[in-house]
Amino acid sequence: MNILEEFWYGNIEPAEYDAAPSKESKELLRLISRNEEKLLATMTDPQKELFSRYQDCVRDFQVLSECLLFQNSFKLGARMMVEVMEE
Repeated sequence: MNILEEFWYGNIEPAEYDAAPSKESKELLRLISRNEEKLLATMTDPQKELFSRYQDCVRDFQVLSECLLFQNSFKLGARMMVEVMEE
């Protein structure tokens, strides 16, 4: 089966990728978690609720941004292939 057929039949999920987290990303995630815990420890309940809503919005924005990045990257790859095929 070729790549387009794999994609059509749902055997390829563009949002999933097999990439082990890098040392840098692991460290950043550790720092994010540690700083979030410290921040939450200083907040009142209303502040925690506001922060939670803020985090939800940030996550939604990240999903939209990642989708746009995927689309733009796919289009760039397609344009590269068209140019290669024209030569």
